[in-house]
Amino acid sequence: EFVREAEIMQEAIDEAYAKGYLGRNILGTGFDLDVTVHMGAGAYICGEETSLINSLEGKRGWPRVKPPFPASVGVFGQPTIVNNVETIADVPWIVTHGGEKFASLGVEKDGGTRLICVSGPVKKPGVFELPVGTSLRSIIYEHAGGLKDGMLLKAVIPGGSSTPVMRAEEIDVAFDFESLQKIGTMAGSGGVIVIPEGTCMVRALSVLMNFYAHESCGQCTPCREGCGWMAKVLRRIENGKGMDGDVELILDVCDNMLGRTICPLADAAVMPAQSFIWKFRKEFDRHIRDKMCPYGNRF
Repeated sequence: EFVREAEIMQEAIDEAYAKGYLGRNILGTGFDLDVTVHMGAGAYICGEETSLINSLEGKRGWPRVKPPFPASVGVFGQPTIVNNVETIADVPWIVTHGGEKFASLGVEKDGGTRLICVSGPVKKPGVFELPVGTSLRSIIYEHAGGLKDGMLLKAVIPGGSSTPVMRAEEIDVAFDFESLQKIGTMAGSGGVIVIPEGTCMVRALSVLMNFYAHESCGQCTPCREGCGWMAKVLRRIENGKGMDGDVELILDVCDNMLGRTICPLADAAVMPAQSFIWKFRKEFDRHIRDKMCPYGNRF
């Protein structure tokens, strides 16, 4: 998914080697450093650090049981640090201006900035680097320009697909870990997904669960079976074939997945599933009762 980005990174590395900033005896200091871009296959599970390490070693991209942690036993058994790209992107500014200055940009317990990606039917979708603690309302309506074509806000997923959904009336909250946690959700990856009125929440959740069922590596039974069954039951409800007890079945599956797997992918599927049902239960019940979608399956 990131072919051009990888090409740009390789061009930058080539320039650094040409200038003597990488390689052997860098600028006569006696220090050696090589940097390599290694392309994976784009599996979602390889966002988990030990899955990434297994993939890098040429193995199946399955998460490892921890401990040992990568900082002790990582790539080819050597101590390894795995950093998120956003962390690396912050380093040049911190080196130039200092850690205290960076921390002062955010809130007391959560300093610095976040890269916040806003998607959905907004006027200016994109990635915004903002101080931690910026209100979610201002992220959507000021930085992303608000919803387009006169649409009204129905819900927001604040931190990527794995975070609990919020209703529209909950967006007057600071975008920091503690504030979002207090209202039952998370900052996660900073991927803000805007959902307008008129969206079928059954359809929306079905799309998410199909994704998790597809991306589950299958190593852990609760995740493999749980994601698959949630996707199947949601498709049944969505297609007008839902039965009494289907919603409780999904919630029961969630209870049997949460905290019972090697990596957090199962939890990542459970949190949106539970929150969609808890906050929009009437839509699920109506699909089952009326055997149809009142929104025409719009998503």
